Amino acid sequence: MPFKPVADGVRIAVRLTPKASRNAIAGIASSGQGETVLKVMVTAVPEAGKANEALIKLLAKEWGIAKSSISLVAGATDRNKIVHVAGDAADLMVRLSHGGVIRTDT
Repeated sequence: MPFKPVADGVRIAVRLTPKASRNAIAGIASSGQGETVLKVMVTAVPEAGKANEALIKLLAKEWGIAKSSISLVAGATDRNKIVHVAGDAADLMVRLSHGGVIRTDT
């Protein structure tokens, strides 16, 4: 599971694909290094943080969470990222692991 509860929320391992044909949460996959990641695609280009902004916007919309609650912790210039969602960890784990993992926004 790419979701890890922490004291002030949940951290999520993400594999981001920029310049995709659509914005979508594509599912959960192996990173190839023994870790599980949430695969996300965005149409934005990886320039000046545009793909990272699109990632946060998509996750906020899909999970019904304020964009201000989502922040990028690691991987600003890498496809592999760590995203932090602030809030009650137990509530977020239920919401994130059961809702909107495989949905698309065309």
